Amino acid sequence: MPTLSIDLRERILATYDRGEQTREQVARRFCVSLGMVKKLLQQRRHTGDIGPRHHRSGRKPRILASHRQGMGRLLRDKPDMTLMELRAALELDCSLPAIHYALDKLGLTYKKRHSAPASRTARMSAAPGGPGGASKGGSTRRGWSSSTSPGRKPT
Repeated sequence: MPTLSIDLRERILATYDRGEQTREQVARRFCVSLGMVKKLLQQRRHTGDIGPRHHRSGRKPRILASHRQGMGRLLRDKPDMTLMELRAALELDCSLPAIHYALDKLGLTYKKRHSAPASRTARMSAAPGGPGGASKGGSTRRGWSSSTSPGRKPT
């Protein structure tokens, strides 16, 4: 639902302030919900402002700027830390993917790297028949054959 314009908010409050109508009547007159009128009155009473407050909505971040700085410092000192170790070191109460996304935004990596050189042995060719043994004639178990249906004992 789109936010109400400042003009409409001012007209709602002016009508209510004149004492001409109740909150319910004001809501019907301006085609808004009773809850919107109540929230608008409450917002004006608490903050003195009647503008939209969407910037305050949503989930609050658990990983703050200070945590991000700590991540950078910890990873410079010990680059092979795991996400769990990072979470424990920073005493964070968040999920591992949240830490991953924070590191990604910072352009930092946590992935462990192999320090040994790659193996020089050549790749071996696949066995004839491919994976799964589909080309084998029968079972290696005694008395069983490929024609024996599962669940039945051999004869």
